[in-house]
Amino acid sequence: MTREYGHYINGALVAGTSGRFSDIYNPATGAIQAKVALATIDELNAAVDAAAKAQPAWAATNPQRRARVMMKFGALINEHMDELAELVSMEHGKTLPDARGDVQRGLEVVEVCMGAPHLLKGEFTDNGGPGIDLYSMRQPLGVVAGIAPFNFPAMIPLWEMAPALVCGNAMILKPSERVPSTSFRLAELLKEAGLPDGVLQVVNGDKETVDAILDNDTIQAIGFVGSTPIAQYIYGRAASNGKRAQCFGGAKNHMIIMPDADLDKAADALIGAGFGAAGERCMAVSVAVPVGQKTADTLTEKLVARIEKLKVGAYTEGEDIDYGPVITAAAKSRILGLIDSGVEQGAKLVVDGRGFSLEGFENGFFVGPCLFDNVTADMTIYKEEIFGPVLCQVRAESYEEALKLVMDNAYGNGTAIYTADGDTARDFAHRVNVGMVGINFPIPVPLSYFTFGGWKKSSFGDLNQYGPDAFRFYTKTKTVTARWFSGIKEGGEFNFKAMD
Repeated sequence: MTREYGHYINGALVAGTSGRFSDIYNPATGAIQAKVALATIDELNAAVDAAAKAQPAWAATNPQRRARVMMKFGALINEHMDELAELVSMEHGKTLPDARGDVQRGLEVVEVCMGAPHLLKGEFTDNGGPGIDLYSMRQPLGVVAGIAPFNFPAMIPLWEMAPALVCGNAMILKPSERVPSTSFRLAELLKEAGLPDGVLQVVNGDKETVDAILDNDTIQAIGFVGSTPIAQYIYGRAASNGKRAQCFGGAKNHMIIMPDADLDKAADALIGAGFGAAGERCMAVSVAVPVGQKTADTLTEKLVARIEKLKVGAYTEGEDIDYGPVITAAAKSRILGLIDSGVEQGAKLVVDGRGFSLEGFENGFFVGPCLFDNVTADMTIYKEEIFGPVLCQVRAESYEEALKLVMDNAYGNGTAIYTADGDTARDFAHRVNVGMVGINFPIPVPLSYFTFGGWKKSSFGDLNQYGPDAFRFYTKTKTVTARWFSGIKEGGEFNFKAMD
């Protein structure tokens, strides 16, 4: 019998009542392995009401005690690392080492949240006027929501829930209906760590549930990660309903390779950044921009030699697998369609992975690695986010031409440059209009005590994920101006005239 998932409400797993379900596939086999209930508007609103009842007591818990819950939570994540990674791989299809990285990068945000008492401190000015003191305090918003994508079943929910909860909010977490089980397990571990029931609710659903989140008056803020069209839709609807929103969308991340770069290191970086996790990362490098024909020709040779050695397979086949399947049959079909369009529009398909098939997993959603050369900016494979194991090479004659290509692109999530020249690297870092920049570093995801966020059509909202920005996003600032009048006691009586 196929397992059915419901929701996590008030500290317990409960069945859904809508009668509507979404299939959860094993991406390696193509078989349905479970079903997840899709919440009704009434179910979502009931979960929000329960969260609103639990939130005041949690907000009244002092920041140090909330941080201790995060300390215990972090320890439990470490203790259950392999179990969580297995859940990620089972539903997403990524390799076990990649899945552990997924959990680890989320854990690092939990670790930063252990310092919440410091990050939640306000400001104080003594004697800002005659006898007047001013101070500010950060207070939780109330009930907030997180809408997570399929490609990081552990990391993104942890990026959303840990700062929101430690700030004193209650949260409605809506994981991707394709990969819900990791969020359920994280919720159980949070309860074990001491989080009161009702403070975190995990509600599964589709667009109907998302719209209910956007329209619920109790929910004060929404964090979202997904595609740009949906990010823009959520941001606009949330804003029109008076909610805060941080919405992170698609990407088209470029790596410029200068003639003076170590091309072996650059090629190694492109293999990991372009094909790791089957390219299903918003920080994947999907466009290589070698400067100069000699650089491009040499880099192509090195990339082909490495691509031919990539091992594609199911996570159950061992830890030496380089990447696994994509998430669904529809995703595979879309990726193959984009590859076909690249060929039709004149790009040179140097490595063709369209016919890839894995013995014993013929029905899995696997796409072999593909390398395009001579891609131009007007081609569909350049303009659209492929989100698959496809690397496009756009040749540039000069550094300025390469830089302009990056700056003219609609997306601005991440970018990188490989060079031995410090002046070029410094110029690139200062001029490029992209939110996260790598210098001889392929995937420039900042450490968790900085902050994560792109520019242009990759991000909607003023504040980024994790780091100090998360504490600003999940709290509101109240500023107090105070003056105390001193009475003069005469004969044991309080002299109110002294206050005049």
